[in-house]
Amino acid sequence: MAKIGFIGTGIMGKPMAQNLQKAGHTLFLSEHHDPAPAELVEAGAIALANPKEVAQEAEFIIVMVPDTPQVEDVLFRENGVAEGVGSGKVVIDMSSISPTATKVFAEKIKATGAAYLDAPVSGGEVGAKAATLSIMVGGCPNAFERALPLFQAMGKNITRVGGNGDGQTAKVANQIIVALNIQAVAEALLFAARNGADPAKVREALMGGFAGSKILEVHGERMIKGTFDPGFRIALHQKDLNLALAGARELGLNLPNTANAQQVFSTCAALGGSGWDHSALIKGLEHMANFSIRGE
Repeated sequence: MAKIGFIGTGIMGKPMAQNLQKAGHTLFLSEHHDPAPAELVEAGAIALANPKEVAQEAEFIIVMVPDTPQVEDVLFRENGVAEGVGSGKVVIDMSSISPTATKVFAEKIKATGAAYLDAPVSGGEVGAKAATLSIMVGGCPNAFERALPLFQAMGKNITRVGGNGDGQTAKVANQIIVALNIQAVAEALLFAARNGADPAKVREALMGGFAGSKILEVHGERMIKGTFDPGFRIALHQKDLNLALAGARELGLNLPNTANAQQVFSTCAALGGSGWDHSALIKGLEHMANFSIRGE
């Protein structure tokens, strides 16, 4: 059983940490930002003052925070992770952040003697709670093999994609696919409802054919019922699509459908929906159509 530092116990991080506890690992939590969740402490987690202390106590240090600046802060702030790591330790960033910044962070951590893995996840809060996350990993094979039992406690589809940054690149690609699938389902249900068909029955009919997908199954139902509590917030998906579009500019690529999905998310944000689940993309389309599939 491993000693694991876990920094970032929010919507995704908390259930991930709980699954590590269920697997028998010992957790160390940092209270530099917020108090440690009572459920984790009651189950045996040890709360410490800052990321440096966590890194000193743990063999593996997992970071699960919202965006690139927060990862940089946790790693390299005064009393940050970098001040507490060294040879034999593994830093694992499971946040979804810039692939370019990840390569820089990895080199700085490896200069301390520690190993670095970028291991972003897909599957949302549901996958985090059920320990069925897909985990995309970048980093050296030896560090990946050492960390694999931890990943197996949190997820099911675990793939080492390549070197540092490649895990984050895979996650950005994942977020492109998810956004475009959400938009496809939203447009289809909007079209069906505006044409007088029952969107719930249309969804049921489509589930058995080639159009069937997890997005249609889960998010299609959310769209029909209007249950838009996150989940995965629109603001976070916008952050991921910004990474995709910024990377595309660096590479000289045009991602027109990704850009369009981002604009629809921006419509939702303008309606006050930055905190809605990303399945609420349909509300942006409904606003532009002046028509709701739920009769709102």
